Amino acid sequence: MKPDFETLAEQHSHEIYVYLWRMLGDTQDAEDCLQDTFLRAYKAYKRLDEKANTRAWLYKIATNVARTHLKKRSRTTSRTSDLDPQLLGQNPNLDINLDTAQQLEEVSAAVQLLPEKQQAALMMRKYQELSYPEIATALKTSEESARANVYQALKKLRKQFAAQVQVTP
Repeated sequence: MKPDFETLAEQHSHEIYVYLWRMLGDTQDAEDCLQDTFLRAYKAYKRLDEKANTRAWLYKIATNVARTHLKKRSRTTSRTSDLDPQLLGQNPNLDINLDTAQQLEEVSAAVQLLPEKQQAALMMRKYQELSYPEIATALKTSEESARANVYQALKKLRKQFAAQVQVTP
């Protein structure tokens, strides 16, 4: 039996927000897309199969909303320098080492350059800890393709950062 929609929203809104923030790199965009995600989910919830994986279903909706938003957003829009909301936890006054913040920004920028499916699969797996079947459902692909997308994303990031380490004195 699927939970009522309010319970579902309460259970998953924070993790979906963090996922959207990582996809979009902007607090306001993430909040807007979160609202759009749950609005679309609410409208479709009655048609959702009782046995469906609601978490993966929400990620699928969030991914589609984020993709649509990214297509609309100008390529020249600069990212904000907001801190990762998961790092802040409950304490927004957390003192973060500048080097660590810079490294996080570099990794985030590199992830933003990945192809959409690789980016989404990587974030779902490494940041949101979704299983490969959940990722496959969210991205409307096979489990093997979900694994391949994560693998290729990690391979590209390793290659990029290995090149930076060799160039940096």
